[in-house]
Amino acid sequence: MKVRSCMKYKDYYAVLGVDKSATMDEIKRAYRKLARKYHPDLNKEANAEEKFKEIGEANDVLSNPEQRAAYDQMGQNYQAGQDFTPPPGWDQGFEFTGGPGDGHAGHEDFSDFFSDLFSKTRREQHSTHRQPEFDAKGQDHHARIAIDLEDSFTGAKRRITLKMPELDASGHVILGQKNLDVSIPKGVREGQNIRLKSQGAPGYGRGAAGDLYLEIEFRPHRLYHAQGTDLYLDLPVTPWEVALGGKVKLPTPGGVVDLNIPANSKSGRKMRLKGRGIPSKPPGDLYVILQIVLPPADSAKAKDLYETMAKELNFNPRRHLAPGL
Repeated sequence: MKVRSCMKYKDYYAVLGVDKSATMDEIKRAYRKLARKYHPDLNKEANAEEKFKEIGEANDVLSNPEQRAAYDQMGQNYQAGQDFTPPPGWDQGFEFTGGPGDGHAGHEDFSDFFSDLFSKTRREQHSTHRQPEFDAKGQDHHARIAIDLEDSFTGAKRRITLKMPELDASGHVILGQKNLDVSIPKGVREGQNIRLKSQGAPGYGRGAAGDLYLEIEFRPHRLYHAQGTDLYLDLPVTPWEVALGGKVKLPTPGGVVDLNIPANSKSGRKMRLKGRGIPSKPPGDLYVILQIVLPPADSAKAKDLYETMAKELNFNPRRHLAPGL
């Protein structure tokens, strides 16, 4: 999930005035009491409407066991108003389902904190929410999982563990687990969903179970980063390799190949290897970004070479900035 790089952390428990160990019934009672107090039709104070929205937002998250569990895990070390950057993959491995909470404020009125972190999850839940009917299909579930980029190159079978927040007999949120064997198809890309039939919520009456949709994310890779089906690689090169041109060895997902670097190339030049990205249909491309690396002047011989270059090449990279540089 893409979120803003930094925002202010919101303590939803403090908003409702409940402890972090509060049961669902305690959260519900606190919300109803505060909602009556700050409802704009009943409270004419200047900040009543804003407070009412904030209360609804807090209840919307805390009254949903799945969202509450993910929120609790994400914000263990933060306080209200503190600068906050969501940890990478904060919501991975949680299985989300169900409809909206009891809040009455529209989600479009909620804060950026809510919108960035929970709006996609809420859209998924709303899109699959249905009222129980006789012989009705169960709700679909959604989860976000991380895989290695290599799994997309070759396809793989992986066992994953999903966290399933649920309520115990006293109304507290606890985390259960579900293990699943999943086939990762060759060519899968980030953001794509894998559908596991009948792994969602049970159906009503004689209705079939819902499905489970796994949204794919890639773990950070030591060489490549993916954009769609394309891969990008920063390739270290020497000054003489880009100045003189020639062939260098290049690692690709399919093995090592020779890359021909044109003479007088510059740092940052992007070179395209068609069809060597993620093997989808059609396959993506591999883009190589040249990054010039200077050898260190850590010996007398190296220093002499740099001094010779300074004298012989008469090169000033700042000449274009202003006269006399």
